[in-house]
Amino acid sequence: MKVGIIGLPQSGKRTLFEILTGTPRRDGVSTTQAIPGAADILDTRFDALVSMYTPKKETRARIDLMLLPGLEAETMARGDIFRDIADVDAICHVVRRFEDDSVYHVDGSVNALRDIDMVISELLIHDQIFVEKRIERLETSIRKIRDETQQKELGLMQRMLAHLDTQVPLRLMVIDSDDEDMIRSYPFITRKEMVVAVNIGEEDLGVVPISEAVLARCDEQGIRVMQFSAKVEAEISMLDTDEEKNEFLGALGISEMALETLTRLCLDALGLISFFTVGDDEVRQWLVRRNAAAPVAAGVIHSDLQRGFIRAEVIKYAELMAHGDEATLKKLGKIYVNGKDYPVEDGDLLNIRFSV
Repeated sequence: MKVGIIGLPQSGKRTLFEILTGTPRRDGVSTTQAIPGAADILDTRFDALVSMYTPKKETRARIDLMLLPGLEAETMARGDIFRDIADVDAICHVVRRFEDDSVYHVDGSVNALRDIDMVISELLIHDQIFVEKRIERLETSIRKIRDETQQKELGLMQRMLAHLDTQVPLRLMVIDSDDEDMIRSYPFITRKEMVVAVNIGEEDLGVVPISEAVLARCDEQGIRVMQFSAKVEAEISMLDTDEEKNEFLGALGISEMALETLTRLCLDALGLISFFTVGDDEVRQWLVRRNAAAPVAAGVIHSDLQRGFIRAEVIKYAELMAHGDEATLKKLGKIYVNGKDYPVEDGDLLNIRFSV
């Protein structure tokens, strides 16, 4: 899973990226090029399983992050940023809401809804231009040689253009599987899932909710939204121990760190869930598509497990936490044996039986 972080200059996107990836700020690094990074996915269930099994090795699932150049007129005119966005699975748009006279805003004032609308508009225009050019090429080609496949694609492009003309992103357009295959390689931006991360001041944490106008706009655009304070997150990241961090979070009334919120929203948006493999040697978190069959989840671990899949022994996380250990679950008949049709659920602990 790769998430691209975008935002206007001085929105806090670079600070968020550095906090999430644990990379220190490096002066002199170009702000016109995409910067890659990665972060462990924080999941309290993983922590609980590590405490229970005390394994020799612990491996979290990871999220790939990409800090993209600022959304300035120059970068958008060149088009490089749109190519970068086309390469990610989801977009995190960092929006400034904090007030600070020492930090300039490109438009002279802080207005989160205005900034969200501007970015939405630019992304919609990008896809509209692509669709219009594709329609022109298809119409020219069809006039020379009438091709059924191209005729079908032309109809799809015309429907997509009509949809975009209503200022609604393509992620909210229903597209069937045949059409999906036809446009899979096209660089549509508004088909990508999106999270808006509203960056507020420390004094607003737990006091100022996300504005109704922002919530309404994100809802109509199919965008998930979160609120955080880059300044506070940076301060917390400097603390040495988890105990200190949790104490700081509690004092501020923060239930989870920005990374936890962002990854949870992105996983949900992309239709991904977590499952776990556990034991004395290793506790490991894996990601798989929601409703994936057990053999598919086995294939995430290793292709041989999918190829030779026999059955999956499943423990439900909530039941394990409620009863304390596997031995008790076994006595209660709560270790479930499932075949190839079993859809893996979020939080499942899997033990794959296979033969190659």
